[in-house]
This record gives sequence, C-alpha cells and structure tokens, in this order.
Amino acid sequence: MLLPLITILVGLIGLLWSADRFVGAAAATAHRAGMSTLLIGMTIVALGTSAPEILVSIMAALDGIPNLATGNALGSNIANIGLVLGVTALVAPIPVRFSIVRRELPLLLGATGLAGYALANGILGRFDALFLLALLIFSLWWLFRADTPDEAAPEQVPDMTLAKALAWLTLTLALLVVSSRLLVWGASELARGFGISELVIGLTIVAIGTSLPELAACVSSALKRHHDIAIGNVIGSNLFNMLAVLPIPGMLAPGPIDPAAASRDFPTMLTLTLLLGALLLWQRHGAIGRLPGGALTLLYVGYLGWLALSH
Repeated sequence: MLLPLITILVGLIGLLWSADRFVGAAAATAHRAGMSTLLIGMTIVALGTSAPEILVSIMAALDGIPNLATGNALGSNIANIGLVLGVTALVAPIPVRFSIVRRELPLLLGATGLAGYALANGILGRFDALFLLALLIFSLWWLFRADTPDEAAPEQVPDMTLAKALAWLTLTLALLVVSSRLLVWGASELARGFGISELVIGLTIVAIGTSLPELAACVSSALKRHHDIAIGNVIGSNLFNMLAVLPIPGMLAPGPIDPAAASRDFPTMLTLTLLLGALLLWQRHGAIGRLPGGALTLLYVGYLGWLALSH
C-alpha cells in the first residue's frame, strides 16, 4: 500500500501547484486573445480540468468496466456542485452574472435532462452517445457565437504575452492530467483493497480525484477574483461531463448500466443541478455566499454517507 499512498501525495502536490498557474494562464489568454474570461472558464479551463474524467473514462471503457466510467461522469458532476462550488463559496462568495443565467444555465439543464433520458432505459448505447456528442458540438458553437469580450483590469491578469500564456496553459494542463491520473490510480488501488464496487469507485474515489483540478482551479480563481472562471468552470465542466465523458462508455463499451446509476445517482445529480439553477436565478444580480456554499457541501457529505450505507 506504500506506492499508492506516494502516488496520491505526488498527485495532490502536482494538482495544487499546476492549478494556480493554469488559472493565471487562462486569464491572460482570455485577455490577450480578446475572449471573455467567462468563455475561457466555460471552454479551455473546463475542458482542461475535465481531461482527467475523459481519460479515465476511455481507459475504463477499454478495460471492460464501463460502470466505472459512468460513475465517473455522474459522480464528477455531483462533486462539482456539492464539493467544488460549495467549498469555493465558503472560501469567497461568488458573484453571479446575469449572462450565466441567460445563456449557460439553459445549456446545462438541457444536457442534464437529455443525459437522464439516455440512461432511463438502463442501457447506454452508441445512438445515445452520438446524440450527446452532437449536443456538445452545438453547445460549443452556441457559446462561441454568443461570446462578448470583456476588458479585465490589468491587475487581474498576469503580465505575459499570448505566446507565453499559451505555453503555460499547455504545460500546466499536461501536469493537471498527469497529477490527476496518479492520484486516481493510487486511490483506486486502495479502494479495491476494500472490495468497493466499480460504480461506487467511479462515484467517489475517481470522481473526487478527477474533480480536484476543478476544486483547485475554482478556489484559486475565487481568491484571485477571477469569479467568471470559477463559476464558468463548474458549469462548463458539468456540461463536458454530460456531453463528452458520459458518451465514452456508450461508444466504446455499449450495453447495460448498473441500475443504481439511474435510480440513485442521476436523480441526485439532477437535484443538485436544479438547486444550482435556483441559486443562479435567485442571485443573478448578487452572489453565491457562504451559507449556500455550506449547504451544498453538507448535501455532498450526506450523499457520500448514503453511498456508504447502501454499499
């Protein structure tokens, strides 16, 4: 058990170091390229921090354990709202822009609903996967078409050229992926020693491990006052998880899914997503403060307790 513990430690250190620099590079890229920081959070940061989920799901599906991949997608969305957004709001209240409510929230709600429809019959097939991937392409087109560049204050953006920002973005993205993979491998090895099912491993150990980049990036963004990256990253990551990660087992290993995924875990994810939508609508001219952040965190802890009792 010594090697898994070492890889967990190395993965955590790598995540914390790279996430801080990744956010700075993303903000600089947004400013220099004329893109809004919200769009950067919804696309580059979200895709970058969702890369571990994508890689883990591909490997799990190819290894013949698609339930781990499905649990990873659902569990990561649950963790992103309950753990990532909850902890970030506890660290620093997150202002909500009306554009998020008007443009990004409907995409997330629509993707969540269609993912539930794909899982409802207990089978995740290639048609379901292609349908979700088509919606991903539409969502990216919609976000880029509707983007409005902003002018970030000089003190909010690291002083670096576009080329340097892109180089740091690439380097730290690679480190995020490697660090997450190390952490997930170590945690999964420890979990298997306790006889935990593939779905529960995906929902907990793997989902939390692959959500750590989002947590580190969002907390770092909030502390640096890049609020659009923080909240845009959570929404964007959840969108990618439903439209890019969930289709992977359907494409590579189509077939039946664990019934608990549709009866227990998807309803939990849907409830948290609707709660997030209600918070954004309620605070569309305010901020998600520490009280809602604490409530989201407690809900996530309660969900983990539910998993432990039902296992």
